[in-house]
Amino acid sequence: MKKKKKAIAVVAGACALGMLLSGCGGSGGDSNASGGANVITAYNSEPQNALIPGDTNETGGGKVGQLLFANLVRYDSKGDTKMEVADSIEPNKDATQYTVKLKDGWKFTDGTPVTAESFTKSWSYTANAKNAQKCSSFFSSIKGYDDLQKDGLKGDEQLVGLKVVDDKTFTVDLAQPDSVFPVKIGYLAFAPLPESFYKDPKAFGEKPVGNGMYKLDKWDHNSQIVLTKNADYKGEEKPKNDGVTFKIYTDVDAAYADVQAGNLDVMDTVPASATKTFEKDSSVEAYNKAGSVIQTFTIPANMKHWETNTEEGQLRRQALSMAIDREQLVSKVLNGVGTPATDFTAPVIPGYSKDLKNAKYLKANPAEAKKLWAEAEAISKWDGTLTFAFNADGGAQPIYDAIVNQVKNNLGIKAATSPMPTFQEFRNAVSDRKIEGAFRTGWQPDYPSAENYLYQLYDSAAADGHGANDGDYKNAEVDELLNKAAAATKSDEQIDLYHQAEEILLEQLPAVPLYYSNADGVAAKGVKGFEMDWQNQPIYENMTK
Repeated sequence: MKKKKKAIAVVAGACALGMLLSGCGGSGGDSNASGGANVITAYNSEPQNALIPGDTNETGGGKVGQLLFANLVRYDSKGDTKMEVADSIEPNKDATQYTVKLKDGWKFTDGTPVTAESFTKSWSYTANAKNAQKCSSFFSSIKGYDDLQKDGLKGDEQLVGLKVVDDKTFTVDLAQPDSVFPVKIGYLAFAPLPESFYKDPKAFGEKPVGNGMYKLDKWDHNSQIVLTKNADYKGEEKPKNDGVTFKIYTDVDAAYADVQAGNLDVMDTVPASATKTFEKDSSVEAYNKAGSVIQTFTIPANMKHWETNTEEGQLRRQALSMAIDREQLVSKVLNGVGTPATDFTAPVIPGYSKDLKNAKYLKANPAEAKKLWAEAEAISKWDGTLTFAFNADGGAQPIYDAIVNQVKNNLGIKAATSPMPTFQEFRNAVSDRKIEGAFRTGWQPDYPSAENYLYQLYDSAAADGHGANDGDYKNAEVDELLNKAAAATKSDEQIDLYHQAEEILLEQLPAVPLYYSNADGVAAKGVKGFEMDWQNQPIYENMTK
């Protein structure tokens, strides 16, 4: 349930497809306009924003963007990094500079060539604070990023760390070593943009021009997004179908019923009402394997009485977390389609751990929870109601109903759900910092590294609207550990530094990990090639009917 992308991210991806998890969306529009017997119809939610790569950090837009744009590298179904537009990406000795060479022959769907400047100009635009792109923080390691966060910018200033050598070559100078850089640049935010984008970004976002497997035919808002195959796509993995039409739903049960009836070809989530039965349902093709999406909720770091940098706030967060029985959520509400969280990453990611220091705060212990709460109350009294906000169109209601009941019963405080009608409305409220209380978050990774879960969600550079740090959590020690991990060239050293950062996160709980979503979904009978990838997404390009 996405809830990046591509969060997808709230996944987001989730920015994406490390995306912030979108909801699960009902009632798709007529897709006849897509034409052709070999067009796949797929479930989606209405994208939060226009379809601009650097401003997409949730799954509704991320699913679409990943099919429209090709990056320097791509990820295969297992999460391994493969060259795409790049011919080579060579680091210097300490991973502070990379030289990128492009392959010949790549073009945008408007016929213009993909050049080195297509990347450097796009990255600078996204990094530039004047342009208010949600994925800005992904570029924070490139030299000159801080200069592009100042007031008084025009919006066309370029990152000084990016230098075009010739049409097929550019260099990237980093402010600090970053050994993950050649992996993260497969994320949607790093996509190239044609010159036509800068003439009218708003119009471009409604009908983007990319260089990916597909091109956009039309976007009927809140109804459907029609993609057709890009005959000029230069990548090695060619689409096996003629197009993908994303049908927009606001009711996940309606989408599931459409798959059962053969009116929708594929969906990347299973509604709570079907988790017990979908693998035995003869009317669908089922998929259910361990996945990479983590589901959490976030409490703003500066919320009074709940601040992450005060003893009182940490005690309340720890008490709240220990009042939640994750095993019960997974077994009773999700019917086993998930795994209780033990850290801030996911089981399929290198470095995932079940036994970090402070992981005790993710285990149900009502007695200890009440004790910690009493200690917080001794510091300062709080008699409010803790609300949990989420999008009502994403199937999250049963989970948050259960959480509220557990918090009331195990902690003895007032709690209530606060659903918002649509994922778009909910994410706008999160982005605008209008939610007072806890709110649903989740992350579908953008690239297969612990860095994507930790830096993009909890580093200070990703706070204050510059990235996916929606709670605006800031901790200098965590920042330093993440910077050291980025500079580490040995995986064991890197993972140890990530674990040290996670142990601080487990103590302060800027977000409260709940469970890891399985990669679960269904396809209609007769659809061939249905599989889900490391991001818990269907591999749309491989599907036929």
